[in-house]
Amino acid sequence: MKGVILAGGLATRLRPLTQVTNKHLLPVFNKPMIFYPLEIMQRAGIKEVLLISSPDHSGDFANLLKSGEEFGLKIYYGVQQNAKGGIADGISYAREFAKNEKILVILGDNIFRTDLKSAIGKFEQKDKGAVIYGVRMPTHSQQYGVIEVDDNAVVLSIEEKPEHPKSDIVQTGIYLYDERVFDFIETLKPSARGELEVTDLNNIYLEEGSLQCELLDWWIDAGTSYDELLRANNMVAEKVKAGEL
Repeated sequence: MKGVILAGGLATRLRPLTQVTNKHLLPVFNKPMIFYPLEIMQRAGIKEVLLISSPDHSGDFANLLKSGEEFGLKIYYGVQQNAKGGIADGISYAREFAKNEKILVILGDNIFRTDLKSAIGKFEQKDKGAVIYGVRMPTHSQQYGVIEVDDNAVVLSIEEKPEHPKSDIVQTGIYLYDERVFDFIETLKPSARGELEVTDLNNIYLEEGSLQCELLDWWIDAGTSYDELLRANNMVAEKVKAGEL
């Protein structure tokens, strides 16, 4: 299995912090944000990672991360030409890199501590399907995509910011996809906001009954606002000092 980290976008909600740099290079406690998903990849047993960024900042990532020796990884770099293309568009750039292998996709501003190794091992044994990761959030789930699952963790529905959530599981930015994902992306049409939506991609797997959900014990999206970036710094600092991260 190969790894893909999406670290593009314009991050306009974090300006002026992101006026001259990519948000994934901003600090979260004692290291750049991008270090966290790379460390997750390494712990999960991934050996090769494609980091996809925007044209303006791909060189900054290469200067910082080099070829990946510090993380025990081999890092390759890709450029998403359309910064507003969406998550599914970003994933599409990994087709040649994946070379018919399954992929682990992590959005670069997701910080969590769950070891994905066992879940990846199980997924590798499957003929087809996809896995999305969620976390239980009993309050404020209306602000996120909400995942409804059955007793076997098969996804029944994904609703974006529902007024009446069907569960307390909210969607994060971690995905496992089989080799068909790139063919599925080619069938997608841009949404009303002009993006190839990852929810539309996931719904293809949902409709064939092959989309499952795994749960994280703790997670934060560090790149959505000033408040979330501050919260991420404070929470990560607490967990690092307590030896929990």
